[in-house]
Amino acid sequence: MAVSAFTDRLAAAMDASDSLICVGLDPQPQRTPADEILDFNTRVIEATAGLVCAYKPQSAFYEVGGDVGWQALRDTIAAVRQLAPDAIVILDAKRNDIGNTAEAYAASAFEWFDADAVTINPYLGGDAVAPFLQRADRGAFALCRTSNPGAADLQSLAMANGEPLYLGVAEQAREWGAAHHGNLGLVVGATWPDELEQVRARCPEMPILLPGIGAQGGDLEASVAAGVDAAGGGLLVSASRSVIYAGDAEEIRAEASRLRAAANAAKSIRESW
Repeated sequence: MAVSAFTDRLAAAMDASDSLICVGLDPQPQRTPADEILDFNTRVIEATAGLVCAYKPQSAFYEVGGDVGWQALRDTIAAVRQLAPDAIVILDAKRNDIGNTAEAYAASAFEWFDADAVTINPYLGGDAVAPFLQRADRGAFALCRTSNPGAADLQSLAMANGEPLYLGVAEQAREWGAAHHGNLGLVVGATWPDELEQVRARCPEMPILLPGIGAQGGDLEASVAAGVDAAGGGLLVSASRSVIYAGDAEEIRAEASRLRAAANAAKSIRESW
């Protein structure tokens, strides 16, 4: 059977779970030692399986654990495959570099770790983004308007046409994706719903990864209304610490369920407009 395109796989994951929610598997070193990561993540995955469409391990929290952490990252992705087979895995590593270095980063993410997608830095341009888009069944999410307070330092700089740089990134990414398999998405923070709405207007069909819900204080309802595509999908609402440290397995599942319901309610409001 032919392998589905990445965007088809993403849509199927959303349909299977009836969810826009992506759980960030971000074990904090001061709370979860490297040798406990796999057990910790397994508990989270078991508690949230079927309620979420994706999992997003942040590479930094595994790298800091050295060899044990790196192995835990690989084993965590394998655990998602076993316990939540309908979900996709996004490796949040914000990789990129020139030429064959980008090719090595892509091979590492997709072949060694077996991620379905990886976050990337678009700053180096199209030739550096291309290696992440060569596999039709895998995807990438390019940083566009990030959720941190200092995002405006560069991302809001005015271009020659007077528009902010993040809109230029969005339009360029749309062209890069169209030139390959349509498997490039964008990262836009939930802390900027107005900017998210602008990006969605420029890129109506691109998937958007939305970090910043939960501990970072992003507005879930406003972000979903601003960010879903015309079909009510195309948006991955990522929550990390607020879910994985919600408490015991029952409390973790309850928080994931609450987020799913809230996102679906906001989506329904948007669809009724």
